[in-house]
Amino acid sequence: MDTLRAAAPRELPSEYYRLLEYSNGGEGPLPDPLFNFCLDPAETASDFEQIGMFAKTAPGLFVFGGDGGGQLFALNLRVAAPWPIVTFDGVDPDGSMQTVANSFAEFMALIG
Repeated sequence: MDTLRAAAPRELPSEYYRLLEYSNGGEGPLPDPLFNFCLDPAETASDFEQIGMFAKTAPGLFVFGGDGGGQLFALNLRVAAPWPIVTFDGVDPDGSMQTVANSFAEFMALIG
């Protein structure tokens, strides 16, 4: 967890760290139309190459998982905290971005 805290662009929500402590990776259902959530393990979320790639293709978004089918989930750090959770397609982040929840705590309530 220390590596993730050091690699993250800022202090991330405590709910996110608690989820990783409970399940460092994993998968669970989400309500329609999202269907599925695959949590990236801390090692993946803290990978400097991944963080650097998304800093170029989706600046201001901290990716922490996906849906298993190409859509990614991220904290939208472009706005003030509590940061909304967004989903987007890695090919066209800005053109496909949709808000899923207004905070990580709200997002947690969606996970089945």
